[in-house]
This record gives sequence, structure tokens and C-alpha cells, in this order.
Amino acid sequence: MKQTTKPAIDSAAQSGSRRKFFGSAAAAGTAATLGFPAIVRAQGAVTLRFQSTWPTVDIFHEYAVDFTKKINDMTGGELKVEMLPAGAVVPAFGLLDAVSKGTLDGGHGVLGYNYGKQNALALFSSGPAFGMDANMVLAWHKYGGGKELLDKLYTSIGGNVVTFLTGPMSTQPFGWFKKPITKTADLKGLKFRTNGLAIDLFTEMGAAVNALPGGEIVPALDRGLLDGAEFNNASSDRLLGFPDVSKVCMLQSFHQAAETFEIIFNKDKYNGLPKTMQAIIANAVEAASADMSWKSVDRYSKDYINLQKDGVKFYKTPDAILREQLVVWDRIVAKKAETNPLFKEIEASQRAFAARAMAWDMDTNNNRRLAYNHYFQKKG
Repeated sequence: MKQTTKPAIDSAAQSGSRRKFFGSAAAAGTAATLGFPAIVRAQGAVTLRFQSTWPTVDIFHEYAVDFTKKINDMTGGELKVEMLPAGAVVPAFGLLDAVSKGTLDGGHGVLGYNYGKQNALALFSSGPAFGMDANMVLAWHKYGGGKELLDKLYTSIGGNVVTFLTGPMSTQPFGWFKKPITKTADLKGLKFRTNGLAIDLFTEMGAAVNALPGGEIVPALDRGLLDGAEFNNASSDRLLGFPDVSKVCMLQSFHQAAETFEIIFNKDKYNGLPKTMQAIIANAVEAASADMSWKSVDRYSKDYINLQKDGVKFYKTPDAILREQLVVWDRIVAKKAETNPLFKEIEASQRAFAARAMAWDMDTNNNRRLAYNHYFQKKG
């Protein structure tokens, strides 16, 4: 397999032009309007067909199904959302196009998978986020102007979708490798999987990067097409089979320190729903977001232990590498902002929110390591 450093990106998209990338999306939208509302109804119920970008085995698909169950329960069966796994209708990276065109009514994924459409999309999921955790990013999105900027971003590329951010993710591991990465030089020429703006980050740090969807990573590692890869968390990585092909996992990284999920609806289908259903959806998104964050603490902590029972050795990423990530990230952001006004606007908004949120957070909350060492570390 030929390794690619990063997906091709249209320069017009980076300049914020309104060039449409969906091909026949306009025609499809017109057809949907003529037959509007293009929503399947069975005995008075509204039925929507969704797809996730995750294989059935992944806990991420479980989160997607949890969301649909909340909607189905909260509407008393008046709205029925079916959640299919990745590949059931379109490949994982084809979700945005399919939902925008109306091939699917909606989906569950991450913004980083749409990086090739407009690289500013990845600012909502990639990078250090100025030190914020993912819950802070969701706070910025809802109360700090992020939602309005994301809507503006989708409009700029012709995205016919209504979008919701949800599900704060924990800091993702640096990755799985054949041996521990002890210095930046160890990345030189290393065939590595990541996505979003992390593609640019690791490319500039010397890796040969290939963006693959979750279900394809472990087979590529097994066949030697990759030397290392990152996906997300202890449960997903274990379920996808990472410990079968690697026993070395490096923890802590700034490449995706504060990622969230995205739930998208085809705009025509969403606008055709009663206002009461739209309100239920918005509240179900937030309920699913909270539930997912709680479930992740329970499941990830269990699988962190299970992975060690599987023979996996965990190593902390050296601070020298973490500092280098920040330096390289700053160069990438500055370069993108020069040619992409929306990128610059989103980055500035996020930075301003982080400046006050981080100061409050660090001054207010305890250092949890002190309490953990007191209660659980052996004395003497």
C-alpha cells in the first residue's frame, strides 16, 4: 500500500470560497424539496436512517446507538432513529457527503474525518486546544461562539447539514508502536496512522502519515503497512485488536487532547421535523454527551487494567516530545491562518475562551495526583 502524507486539499476551500464539493448535492436537495418532507413515516412515526463511522465492535458505535435509544425513548416512538455501522451504506470517510445529499438522514462521527473538505474543521477535534480538555471545548462550542463558527464553516463548503457536538473524549494516547518512542528522532520515516490536523503535526515531525478509518488500522499494522498508529482509548483500542499486533502504548499527547463526537442531520430532513422533536433531539444530544462521559470513565478504566493483563506495557510520552508537539503545532496553525480566514477566526475564538477558562480551571481545581498518591500509592 502506498503511504500518503496527507489528503489533498483544494486551495479554494482553504480561502473560504463557497465552492460546492458535493457534486449533485444541489440537484438532490431540489428533488428532496419537491417531495418534501422526504421522511419515512410508518403508522404516524418518523423514521430516520443514520450511520456511524465506527465498526460494530467499537465502543464508539455503542455510544452512537446509546444516542439513538435516548431519542427513541424520549419521543415515545414518534421518532425512530436507526443507527447502522460504518460501511453499511457508505465508507466512514463518506459520511458527510452522504448525509448532505440525503443518502442518509444523519450520522455519528468526528470532525477530523472531514479535514480534507476544509482544514478548519479539524480545529474542533485536533491539537492541544490551548490546554483545554474536551468538556471545555464543548463549553466554548455552546457558549463561546464555536457553534456559530461551525455553522459558518459548513455553509462555506456547501454542507447541507445540521450539526451537534457531543461526547467529550479523554486525551488520546500518542499511539501504539513496536518499541517505545523516546525522542522526536524516533518518528523519522515511521509509517504512522492519524487523522485531522494531527496529519500535519506528525508529518512535520518526520513521520510518513496515512489517514485510515478505525476498522482498517489493526489490519494495516498486522501486515506491516504501518509501524505505529493511534486511535483513541483503552476500550476502543482493545476491542479493535491493537494488543494483538503491538504491546507498546505511549500515553499522553497533544495531537488530539480534546476531541468530541459530532452528530449530523440532513438539513432538509431536520427542518421537516416538528419543533418539539427538534427540541427533544437537542436535549437528547446533551443527555447522551453526559452519559457517554460517565460510561467512558467506567469502561476505559477497566480496559486499562485489562490491556495490562493482555501484556501491554504503557509508557508516558517524554515531556521533550510533548513540548516539541506544541512548538510544531504553533507553526502549523500560523501557516494555515495565512491562507484560510475561517481557520484564523476559529483559532482566535478558541484561544480567547481558553485563556480565561484555563486560568479558572488550574487555579480552582485540585491536583488529583496528590490525592491519588496519598490513598493508593504504597508508602515508603
